[in-house]
Amino acid sequence: MAIRNGDRSGDQAGNSTEVLHRSVLDTLGLEITGGALEDGHALTLDGIQERFGVSRTVARETMRILESMGLVVSRRRVGITVQAPSSWHVYDPRVIWWRLAGPGRDAQLRSLTELRIAVEPLAAAAAARSASPGQRERLVRLAQDMRGHGERGRLAPFMDLDVELHALLLAASGNEMFVALTDVVEAVLRGRTQLGLMPHHPVPEALDLHEEVARAVAAGDPAAAERSMRHLLTEVRDAMPPPRGAPAAPSPAGSAGSVGEQALRGERE
Repeated sequence: MAIRNGDRSGDQAGNSTEVLHRSVLDTLGLEITGGALEDGHALTLDGIQERFGVSRTVARETMRILESMGLVVSRRRVGITVQAPSSWHVYDPRVIWWRLAGPGRDAQLRSLTELRIAVEPLAAAAAARSASPGQRERLVRLAQDMRGHGERGRLAPFMDLDVELHALLLAASGNEMFVALTDVVEAVLRGRTQLGLMPHHPVPEALDLHEEVARAVAAGDPAAAERSMRHLLTEVRDAMPPPRGAPAAPSPAGSAGSVGEQALRGERE
């Protein structure tokens, strides 16, 4: 269908408004989750309009979304105020992304990885019991394709396959509570790659463990699937910087390092 000039102008205006809205939302979201705007800080629609040069509609919609995430609250005669982290919707993918992009990145990665350790090994075991034949076959193919892209340093397609594999494991578990965490896991995986937290070439042991999980699910071996997934995620957690005030655990003498430690070395290189 041909697009009339008037329609094209309307589309361009709509796209410009959407871009402005995303820019304002991301800026304020990053400032709140990063601590630049602290608990109790007052915001006004007039102030947002003046600062960003946006319409009242964009300012109001931005505040509505931030309020839906628990980052701000709007009350009569009080106005709009920034909320403490205890009020944030920490499973919202955008909140996760902002926190990963901010100064609290290490703590956010650790808490998310610990959540994954609590859930994904059990999900893998459940998938080994209840996955359909098609899901089992697809998991093996995904792990094999991940190896091909990973060994060639093709991070973008590798990330897409990694997201699909972990989402499929959660879906194949048959547990709706696990499935509800799909967006959270995707946000972590994409955030690690897009924010430069992944090495250019995923380490061989990580590729091996993904294949071990997939093969165990395909073979209907819950214990092996759970064990391999726990090993994979625990290695990632153990390679992270220790929590503030805690000593780092030394690697065994002569060891080449864990999966996660090799990944961090690759990141620095």
